[in-house]
Amino acid sequence: MAYQDLAERLEDFAAAIIKLYAKMPNSYAGQYLAQQIIRSSCSSALNYGEALGAGTSKDRINKLRISLKELRESLRNLNIQKKADLISTTDCDNLVKENDELIRIVVTLIKNSNE
Repeated sequence: MAYQDLAERLEDFAAAIIKLYAKMPNSYAGQYLAQQIIRSSCSSALNYGEALGAGTSKDRINKLRISLKELRESLRNLNIQKKADLISTTDCDNLVKENDELIRIVVTLIKNSNE
């Protein structure tokens, strides 16, 4: 997978989360989790973009690790919302699958960078 393809997938994931925000309940928990997942999903894409422009290998790996951390946070958030019935299984399942695939890709990039 090309680096730009991954950048686009991360952007698409963040955009899908933003679109999901409109469907989330207006309760305290719904709004809290919605705002948090928008931050973490967008941060994963933004930090990956920073990794692409990193000046050193060490800086690139650090940015990839931040992106990975934010993706993991997004996954936990989706799982909590699903378990609390804040979002429907239909809305959630594709996002969880994509989130999981993105995590696996970023983990592979980090491992390959350390070799």
